[in-house]
Amino acid sequence: MKTVIMAGGKGTRISSIASDIPKPMIKIDGIPILEREIDCLVQQGFDDIIITVSHLGRIIMDYFGDGSGTSPVTGKPFGAHIEYYNEVQPLGNAGALFKIKDKLSDTFLLLNADAAFDVDFHRLVQAHRKNGGLATLFTHSNSHPYDSGLLITDDKGCVVQWLTKEDQRPEWYANCVNAGLHVLDKKILDMPVTSEKVDLDRQVLKPLAGSGKLYIYQSSEYVEDMGTPARYEKVCKAYQTGIVQARNLHHKQKAIFLDRDGTINKYVGYLTKPKEFELLPGVAEAIRKINNSGYLAIVVTNQPGIAQGRLTEVTLQVIHHKMETLLGKEGAFVNRIYYCPHHPDKGFEGEVPELKIDCDCRKPKPGMLLQAAEDFNIDLSSSWMIGDDERDVGAGKNAGCHTALIGHQDFGQEKTVQSLLQFVDENF
Repeated sequence: MKTVIMAGGKGTRISSIASDIPKPMIKIDGIPILEREIDCLVQQGFDDIIITVSHLGRIIMDYFGDGSGTSPVTGKPFGAHIEYYNEVQPLGNAGALFKIKDKLSDTFLLLNADAAFDVDFHRLVQAHRKNGGLATLFTHSNSHPYDSGLLITDDKGCVVQWLTKEDQRPEWYANCVNAGLHVLDKKILDMPVTSEKVDLDRQVLKPLAGSGKLYIYQSSEYVEDMGTPARYEKVCKAYQTGIVQARNLHHKQKAIFLDRDGTINKYVGYLTKPKEFELLPGVAEAIRKINNSGYLAIVVTNQPGIAQGRLTEVTLQVIHHKMETLLGKEGAFVNRIYYCPHHPDKGFEGEVPELKIDCDCRKPKPGMLLQAAEDFNIDLSSSWMIGDDERDVGAGKNAGCHTALIGHQDFGQEKTVQSLLQFVDENF
């Protein structure tokens, strides 16, 4: 499979770090970020690479050559076959794809050259093939969704709406941001182009929203745009502490599983309306600290009101979008939200019969935690379940996790605290 790396940008926002070299050649802990990208690809067998270059492109070409040489920094072989397409005139971030179309494999990876990442690309490609669309975008939750483009999807991960930063967005929205890593079918380049300069997002991908041919692959793996000096410093620290490498889903992950009501938001009984959702004090700070700790933040919540007819899944989605929006405004995010819509008891007016079952996901059963462990390759024995109820403690124990309770009672938990922030401050 071919991999195309777009390395033609000028990097004007980060020029204070280095203005005399291309942005992809800026060093992270002594190694150019583009070299780190290529190393990640080659280690997984994605060693057939085309790099599109423009601004100061000769520096990149001289450094990597055809990929058969060794790194001037590490002394290790690049281990790749590298070709180049040199944009004499700027073609936008997608124009070169139409020029090299005949060199591409039927399915290919398309990556930004200035992103810091360590990703299991086999999982991404597998998801694309399962989706059966023309394009699959690697997406993630980030700490600044309020100034990022957003993708609105259906429950199968098919993109129904693409919101750029300047587009008006709903009041509450999911934290689902395009990270700049793509799997594309070459058929996507059959579209007519009327200009030399082509914008990948606005002219190629965004028009696919709502067509049933554009999907997301939402992952917790580390991908960070280092486009500003502040983000560059953040990326450097992440490499130095090992977080970038550890987040690759090839490695076992650690998670803090979070109950929702009474742990993240104020407990109001059956919460059935978005206006009833209110973050508890300190929760955004606590989750932000979890985000920076190397642990995943994963919500697991029983929502029996759906089975009982008190709440629809559409309304629940809006409530969770409100949670993600409020957290995002304070620089925090959750990696995934799992909910159980079932309830075993019958006899409620307006209940949904097919959901009135004794399931494996309703806490204290561990089904949601086990599903998360499969999705994210989580080591449950190194993870925590924290909530405010006996069922939360039971679910954690049944999954083999450490357990903590917000409250005063003793359900056999390992830790007892008064808030999520207290738990995080005392343990991480």
